[in-house]
Amino acid sequence: MGWDELERTVAGCTACGLCKARTNTVFGVGSRDSQWMLIGEAPGAEEDLRGEPFVGQAGRLLDSILAAAGLGRAATGASAVYIANVVKCRPPANRNPEPDEVVRCEPFLRRQIMLLAPRVIVVMGRVAAQAVLGTDASIASLRGHAHRIDVAGASVPVIVTYHPAYLLRNLADKAKVWADMCLAREVFDRTQPRAH
Repeated sequence: MGWDELERTVAGCTACGLCKARTNTVFGVGSRDSQWMLIGEAPGAEEDLRGEPFVGQAGRLLDSILAAAGLGRAATGASAVYIANVVKCRPPANRNPEPDEVVRCEPFLRRQIMLLAPRVIVVMGRVAAQAVLGTDASIASLRGHAHRIDVAGASVPVIVTYHPAYLLRNLADKAKVWADMCLAREVFDRTQPRAH
């Protein structure tokens, strides 16, 4: 299944109750040739209205972090990022996605990862980290080093960091996120690009 068919499948998904209240599915944004993939948890209210991830206040903070790291969702080449969420529909009242909702959306995210074949993945937030890495470990214990997942027979590094929405409430942890992004850059620079 290619990008367009996957996006249509996500748009028509009714696998869990989140579809009942959504305005839009939030598939992903950025270059489909990107070597960087960022994965968040779930869309918020503004994302649901626009059908694009990270467009609210947390998205503006994320864009600032990316710009400081020399990256961007509108960038090209090695500076381009592709951004998606674990869950493609907004949970009510911006709650965290339930485990069954994550499980129902997981095949979509896995296919996005396979199609993109990134050199590095940065997961933002506990839900994203646990879903992508298949663990129940805390974000604090997962930060600070590269993990690896198998993507079509290749070992892809995964860096864990805090979600930008968390940073809006806990500004003291911005330095930790910057350290995580620096680690991601180091890992990216050491990782050979994959042929698409």
